[in-house]
Amino acid sequence: MNKTERLKKIKEEVVALTESPLYKERVENKAFPVIGEGNHNADVMFIGEAPGAREAATGRPFCGSAGKILTEMLEKIGVRREDVYITNILKDRPPKNRDPLPEEIKIYTPFLERQIEVICPRIIVCLGRFASEYILEKFNLKEEIKPISVIHGNILKGEANYGQIKIIPLMHPAVAVYNQSKKKVLLEGFLSLKKAMSEKK
Repeated sequence: MNKTERLKKIKEEVVALTESPLYKERVENKAFPVIGEGNHNADVMFIGEAPGAREAATGRPFCGSAGKILTEMLEKIGVRREDVYITNILKDRPPKNRDPLPEEIKIYTPFLERQIEVICPRIIVCLGRFASEYILEKFNLKEEIKPISVIHGNILKGEANYGQIKIIPLMHPAVAVYNQSKKKVLLEGFLSLKKAMSEKK
């Protein structure tokens, strides 16, 4: 199976994930699961927390106000959104956008891990606390887990089954939705990404 087919299979499994505690919520709200989108051969993979209302209504990740900021930050470092791959830890929206619960993270992360294996990104950018904690633990960097304000923009090295990767924890773009002054801090983090992208593999 090629990458597109493998990702399609993941999507089909998530669509039919009746054992998820969020499945009923999705059906009742006539919402969509949000699997991910972007370049299937991307060097850079962004992992957020969970879909919001706009995302669940469209089935697209980061298409609301936080997504606009994400796109803006990418443009500022000269990266086109369609050249990266964007997904979330949770593939369904938690009610009222609450934080993901441990059992929800547990049920959805095997899909995320398969997405990483399909895309084989050279750089994983974790947007926010939940994504950062999960990915750092997965890649044996537990000692690096600190408040997101402390590790924001750090370039960490990890080992995937397909080779060495860089992991960059960043504040979630949502921080700048209601506080424009946070854009400066956010941009500093994206400049770390630019640096990591320009370094040789």
